[in-house]
Amino acid sequence: MECTIHWTPGTGMGFVAETGSGHVLNMDGAPDGGGRNLAPRPMEVVLAGTGGCTAYDVVLILKRGRHDVRGCQVKLSSERASEDPKVFTRIHMHFVVSGRGVPASAVERAIALSHERYCSASIMLGKTASITTSFELVEA
Repeated sequence: MECTIHWTPGTGMGFVAETGSGHVLNMDGAPDGGGRNLAPRPMEVVLAGTGGCTAYDVVLILKRGRHDVRGCQVKLSSERASEDPKVFTRIHMHFVVSGRGVPASAVERAIALSHERYCSASIMLGKTASITTSFELVEA
């Protein structure tokens, strides 16, 4: 996996990431750090990527289990260390899974498998952060 980051000097603290898969992602800093608040902060992108990684796993696991999953949302809340390096120290992920006849036990198992075995991002962040999860199941 590769990624190239380009600073765009005219933006203050804006950066453009070009991913190895050919996609572009903008990032920016907070105004108090010279940014213009035109894009997510790099650490927000890390958190968002972690949410995407685990949501991907949960949907894939449920689909492979032949469950009629129709939606998956993950809301992440986090805390970071107060001093540098300001690593994540706590992350909570709340999943809202919708579907038809999806057993709660299947959702619970999918979330556990993601966090214990498959989601590289959350397993990596789990080295510095306490990661907790919760979920609700919505019949759709």
